[in-house]
Formats: sequence, structure tokens, C-alpha cells
Amino acid sequence: MIVYNLTIKVSWSILDRWLPWEMQEHIPSVMATQLFDDFKFYRLLDEDETEGPTFVLQYFAASLDRYEQYIIEFAARFRQEGQDKWGDGFIAFRTVMEEVS
Repeated sequence: MIVYNLTIKVSWSILDRWLPWEMQEHIPSVMATQLFDDFKFYRLLDEDETEGPTFVLQYFAASLDRYEQYIIEFAARFRQEGQDKWGDGFIAFRTVMEEVS
């Protein structure tokens, strides 16, 4: 199992609009690629929220090939859509993990 992990710090100024967009538009669009089998969406609790809350979004793919296909075919477009809509109202860090057990 491959986990595509996004850690996203969201500005308080966009949170009320960003969160519904993320849950109702962005995540469903990524899942519609059919390259991920499932996802989990979390809010970090032990983080400094002075500038805004931090979320973790994990997409689960059955293979590295499926993750790589997502990156090649879709990732740039989805990143650009978020940037166009929210500008510097958020910052995201991406990591890829492999399940060990």
C-alpha cells in the first residue's frame, strides 16, 4: 500500500470557504481519477494554530504505479487549481510512504 500524504496549513482567512471546497470538490475530484482506493482526512491537534489550523490528507493507492500515474496525469492540474483558487492562503507539504506491515 502506498500512502500519498499531504500536510496542509490553512490561513484562518480562507478556512470557512476552503474546508467545504476541500471536502466537497477537491477530494471527490482526486478520488474520481480512480487511482486511489481510499482517503483519510485529519486535523492536527497539537499544532500552533496562530496562523491557522493544519490538516493531513492521506490518499491510499494499491501500487506505486498507480501513485506515479496520478502524479504524471493529474497532480499538476490539481495543484494549480488550488493555487488559482486560494493563492497564498495555504501551504502544502507532500510525502509518499509505503506500508511496512
